[in-house]
Amino acid sequence: MSDVLVIGAGAAGLMAAGAAACSGHSVTVLERNERPARKVTLTGKGRCNVTNSCAELPELIAAVPVNGRFLFSAFSRFMPSDTVAFFEDLGVPLKTERGGRVFPESDKAADIADALCRYAVRSGAKIVTARAKELIISGCCVRGTMSEDGRTFSANAVIIATGGLSYPATGSTGDGYELARQAGHSIVTPKPSLVPLNAHEGFCSRLMGLSLRNIAVKVYDNEKNQLIYTDFGELLFTHFGVSGPVILSASSHMRDMKRGRYVISIDLKPALNHEKLDARILRDFSENANKNFINALNSLLPKKLVPVVVGLSGIPAATKTNQVTREQRARLAELLKDFRVTVTGFRPIDEAIITSGGVDVAEIDPRTMESKLAKGLYFAGEVIDADAYTGGYNLQIAFATGRLAGFAV
Repeated sequence: MSDVLVIGAGAAGLMAAGAAACSGHSVTVLERNERPARKVTLTGKGRCNVTNSCAELPELIAAVPVNGRFLFSAFSRFMPSDTVAFFEDLGVPLKTERGGRVFPESDKAADIADALCRYAVRSGAKIVTARAKELIISGCCVRGTMSEDGRTFSANAVIIATGGLSYPATGSTGDGYELARQAGHSIVTPKPSLVPLNAHEGFCSRLMGLSLRNIAVKVYDNEKNQLIYTDFGELLFTHFGVSGPVILSASSHMRDMKRGRYVISIDLKPALNHEKLDARILRDFSENANKNFINALNSLLPKKLVPVVVGLSGIPAATKTNQVTREQRARLAELLKDFRVTVTGFRPIDEAIITSGGVDVAEIDPRTMESKLAKGLYFAGEVIDADAYTGGYNLQIAFATGRLAGFAV
């Protein structure tokens, strides 16, 4: 029998296990995979965006659009600066890149995963390969779990840190939701977040692989007739629609998805207002006075995008540049400043970076991460209904809630 049983050896679970063991508890971690922290090794395209360098608590909470205020206590006790110090003390030097994104200097996510495992094991936690299947509940108290292969793991407290439904190949298949339900918890329906988007326009597949950097986007909700999100950064066209950092963040603002409800407006030239853009177009046209319209845009746009823009502009491709009218130029400039993509839906949840939804935070004590329904039951990480934008914020949630639960046991 252990004092503390942690279910899930991911970012939140290993942090919770190490914290509980540092407090003098005997700790057992159950992990269904042979190798702990598999999802950590995949984050940030294998580089692991470990946290964000934002220094102020309100800024951190604002980066969590779903139940950010619930995390006030967890974040107050473990800020991004604490995360940086934690990993550097474990021998993993970090660096800060654009947008405050913090990565290991090695650019190897495995260094973060290995450091978390070292922390848990050196603190005294024992990692066992097993899949938790059923909570052991006595009265209103959780006292351990039964594993899939019939073993009993008894404990005075159980911390569920199994993740959500994203990256199912790493073991995130919703086990924590079922365990929570056994203790009477409500589950907010899981959906993909930080996920690529399907689009209506056929030109997306023609643009597949094209990455647009330093563009601005606005997302409109047609149902509510309002602007819901703006961003600046990188976008990627795919065979199904759009992806990239600005799209992943935008997806977390979309609720009750319906075909055509959301429209993304892309400003391809955010550094130029309409007047300056028109002057730029005129200059390019004058430098290509004897060329067809379709051959005069190569210095203005990526080659792959040119035929798409020409088609959408309504200007015949063979029009000589000196025959393009002022009205046609105005339409072209408007298209470059408001290049629209109509969203038809989210990509499947197994393509999402994180899961939105999970254990209802109204049933969790934010000061300890303990269940309000079952004594001795705690939650940490993505299994909780709290998710943030891309940029290192979601791992910060995992570390902060895991640490809080581990020390609160």
